Amino acid sequence: MADITHATQSNPARNVNESAVKRFFRATEIDTRLLGMVGALVLIWLGFQLMTGGLVDGLFLKPRNLWNLTVQTSSVAVMASGMVLIIVTRNIDLSVGSVLGFCGMVMGVMQAKILPQYLGLEHPAIWILTLASGMIVGAAIGALHGAIIAFLNVPAFIVTLGGLLVWRGATWFVTSGQTVAPMDATFRLMGGGTEGSIGATASWIVGLVACLAIVAAILNSRKQRKRFGFPLRPVWAEYFLSVLGCVLVLGAVAIANSYYWPTNIARKYADANGIAWPEGGLLISHGIAIPVLIAVVVGIVMTFISTRLRFGRYVFAIGGNPEAAELAGIKTRWVTVRIFTLMGILCAIAAAISTARLNAATNAQGELDELYTIAAAVIGGTSLAGGVGTIAGAMIGALVMQSLQSGMVLLGIDSPFQRIVVGVVLVVAVWLDTVYRARAK
Repeated sequence: MADITHATQSNPARNVNESAVKRFFRATEIDTRLLGMVGALVLIWLGFQLMTGGLVDGLFLKPRNLWNLTVQTSSVAVMASGMVLIIVTRNIDLSVGSVLGFCGMVMGVMQAKILPQYLGLEHPAIWILTLASGMIVGAAIGALHGAIIAFLNVPAFIVTLGGLLVWRGATWFVTSGQTVAPMDATFRLMGGGTEGSIGATASWIVGLVACLAIVAAILNSRKQRKRFGFPLRPVWAEYFLSVLGCVLVLGAVAIANSYYWPTNIARKYADANGIAWPEGGLLISHGIAIPVLIAVVVGIVMTFISTRLRFGRYVFAIGGNPEAAELAGIKTRWVTVRIFTLMGILCAIAAAISTARLNAATNAQGELDELYTIAAAVIGGTSLAGGVGTIAGAMIGALVMQSLQSGMVLLGIDSPFQRIVVGVVLVVAVWLDTVYRARAK
C-alpha cells in the first residue's frame, strides 16, 4: 500500500486538475483508442439490430448470428495478427489472400488425393500431415517474399503484388481449376459447424481457465512492477480489470452456449444414441467453435511474440526508425524475412480454417482477403507510417469488418455495395489514424 500511496500522490497538482474520467483511465491504463474501437463495434451491432427488426426482435444480436460471426471472422483475424507486424515495419503484404488459396488447395489435394493412397481413408494422421504440409508451404512462400524484399531491395508492395498474381495462378494449376472435396472428417472440425464446436461443458471450463489466466496475468504484472520499481495501479483498478475481463469472457461463453443445434441434427443425434425425444425438443449447445479457439490462441501467441520476445522489440524498433535499428546492431534483413515467414504460416492456418469450413478447396478461396486483412489491421490502430500497432486491435478490427459484412447480408444489400462500404471504411480508418497521429504530436 505504501507503493500505491506514493504513486498516486507523486503529482497532486495533476490529480486535482484532472477530471474523474481522466483519472479513471490513467489508473486503469485502458487504451482509449482501443476502447473507442470497441464502442464503434457496439454501435455497429446496435445499428444492425435496429435495422433488422428492432432492438428486441432484431436478427443481428441473436446467438446464432453472433456465433456465425465469430466463426466467419476467425480466418481474417488470424492473418490480421501477422499483418500487424508487417505494417509496423513499414511494409505491406498484398498476397495473403492468394497464399491462403494456394495453401488451401495444397492441403485439399494432400488429404483428398495423395495421403489416402498411402494411409487409407480417414486415417487419424491425415489431418496432422495435411496441416503440416500447408504450414511448410506457407512458410516457404513467406520466406521467399521476405528474402526478395530484404536482400534484393524490391519494395514489398511490388513483391507481394506479384505474389498475389503468381499464387492465384498457381492455385489453378494445382488441379487445373477443379474443386477438391470432400475434406477429412477430423480436418473439418477446424471449420466449426455442429461438430466443430466443443459443447457447453467444455466451453465453461475454457471460460473459467481464461478467467484464472486473466487474474494471474494481472497479479504477475503487479509483481513485476514492484520488482522493477515501476508505478503500481491502484488496487481498485486491478479488481476492476479482473472483473471486467472475467465478465466479458463468461458473457461470450454464455452467448456461445445459448446457440443450440438445429432440430433435425439434434433428432438424428438422439436417434443414433437412443435418447428419447422430449416434448420441448432436445437442446444441445454448440459452445465455442474450434476455429474461434484457434484464432484466440494465435492472438495470444502473437501478442506474446510482439510484446515479450526480443524479436517483437526488434520489429517495433525497425518500424520506429529503420536506420537507427540497423545502426544499433539489429539484423533488419533477417527480421524482415522472419516476419514474412510468420505471415506465410498464419496464411496456412487461415487456409485450414477456411477450407475446413467450406469442406472444399476452391480456386476462388481467399479472394479479397488481402483487403479485409489490411483493413482489419488499420482499423485496429496499426499505423501505415510504421512503429505502432497491437494484435488485439487488429483482431477487433477483423470483427468490425466482418460485422459490417454480416449486417449488410442480413439487410439484403448486394455484394458490390458491400465492397463500396468496406473501401470507404478503410479510407476513413486511415484518415482517422492520420488525425490521431497529428494530434499526438
